[in-house]
Amino acid sequence: MKKVLLVAAENDALINAKVGGMGDVIRDLPVALNTCAVSADVAMPEYGFLKDYYAATKTAEVVVSYGNSTESVIIYKMLRPETKHVVVDADQLNADSNTTANQQQNWVYLFAHPLFNQVDGSIYTQGSADRPFADDANKFALFSLAVAQALLERKLGDYQVMHLHDWHSAMIAMLRAVVTEFAPLKTIKCVFTIHNLALQGIRPFSGEKSSFCHWFARWFSVDSLHQNQWLSKAILDPRYSSCVNPMRMGIVLSDTVHVVSPTYAKEILQQSEPQKGFVGGEGLEQDLQHKADQHQLVGIINGCSYAENSHANDKAIQVKQRLSLLNKAQDALIKWQAHKASVSSADFIASQRLQQNLIKLSAARKTANASLLITSVGRLTSQKVMLFLQKLTNGKSALSQILSDLYSHNPEAMMIILGSGDEFLSNQIKTIAAQHTNCLFLNGYDEALSDDLYQQGDLFLMPSSFEPCGISQMLAMKHGQPCLVHAVGGLKDTVLHQQNGWVFDGIDAAEQAKHFVEQFKVCLECDTETLANIKLAASQARFDWTNVALSYNEQLYSE
Repeated sequence: MKKVLLVAAENDALINAKVGGMGDVIRDLPVALNTCAVSADVAMPEYGFLKDYYAATKTAEVVVSYGNSTESVIIYKMLRPETKHVVVDADQLNADSNTTANQQQNWVYLFAHPLFNQVDGSIYTQGSADRPFADDANKFALFSLAVAQALLERKLGDYQVMHLHDWHSAMIAMLRAVVTEFAPLKTIKCVFTIHNLALQGIRPFSGEKSSFCHWFARWFSVDSLHQNQWLSKAILDPRYSSCVNPMRMGIVLSDTVHVVSPTYAKEILQQSEPQKGFVGGEGLEQDLQHKADQHQLVGIINGCSYAENSHANDKAIQVKQRLSLLNKAQDALIKWQAHKASVSSADFIASQRLQQNLIKLSAARKTANASLLITSVGRLTSQKVMLFLQKLTNGKSALSQILSDLYSHNPEAMMIILGSGDEFLSNQIKTIAAQHTNCLFLNGYDEALSDDLYQQGDLFLMPSSFEPCGISQMLAMKHGQPCLVHAVGGLKDTVLHQQNGWVFDGIDAAEQAKHFVEQFKVCLECDTETLANIKLAASQARFDWTNVALSYNEQLYSE
């Protein structure tokens, strides 16, 4: 059986170890790969709480040269839990000798060091505007060193493939390719997946503690680039010549580069044009084009998990179900307050809006059909919400116009937006939501609430400016909720216009926003029969991890 080591910062198989789509992939991929005779384990930071929560067993220790000192990194081992809240009994750690071929075990290796830990248990550090990525880069440089050393000493087992995910683990590819000490790792195929090309981990080459020459002082100095001209083309950022770019290291120095949808694999070969609202290669398009020319760039869409009894809700949502959803929203608001010193204006507005809707629904017949519900779930970043906030020629934002059109179409209809992130963007959405009584903006995240929104919504809006893959549209579609999406990346690969959803595009942000609003009105005016067919097609679309795993094995892991 082929053995693969997935190296990543996130893993949604474990509690509080996910921020974005990478966590979903690392959660689902090992199980899917088992079906095609590939055994995949995961190496990730321990973050100061995972080993205790799961009673992981200490299995090894590596000592590495980092900065001006040697650092000891402890490695803990645990079975991948079937659900993130289940603690695997320690006695099971010795059960692998009794495992049959149909009970393939997947291991998680937790790398522990004080540098990996945040007081609040978070995975990433916000950092300061004048030193972007500084703290995280320190952390992941040491993590990369520790994983490379553990592989070198065979303390994790023997692997045919190391599969690195995003810039956080990309420095392993650099160590393997450039540092003689780690050259034996070249016998292990190196695959590099880009989940988010916009975040590249750029830091200075030298001159401060969070710099390449400080992390790897044993092997590199300010003279290294003069001694090796090739090195600069592999590690330096093409735009900022005094900085290293870990994302570039992963692209240039891996054997195969994988991106998470076929359309995105084409988009990133083009130069980004922010003035037109187009996000492409983000400065690395030439490196990516070189990989494509060598047939070493592969686009494979991510998968989605489908339960055996997974099917769309083919019955109309009733008032009692909508009441349950709103009560979950209220519970989420209360839970969020536990972490705040005072009630935010966004939470206050949401609470008032919730009360109004709860009172109205409580007076309605519980078996009556609930009103039309428009949904949006996602991180509040410029990528996700810029087109919501883009001004139209009438001076209104696209979101404001959508809410006005929704009210004109059906005064009882409602839009619920669930998401947290950038404070400036949150405030803008809060202001718009406050002006429209048919909008409930919930400034946070709650998994149970998001599940209900995917299940109960009638139309899911996802106007991302760019989207490498996207998972939210898949989660909505599997419950029979069609989506209106921007024709980019994985959204274009999964949502087919007027077949299982609706799609818009445009030559720049202004035209994209205009077409977004126009297409929304088309969705509202869709006749009953057409809408039913689109909902059915959405529910029947399958982006199954088993098929994705076969593509991984054939296109990424083969010799």
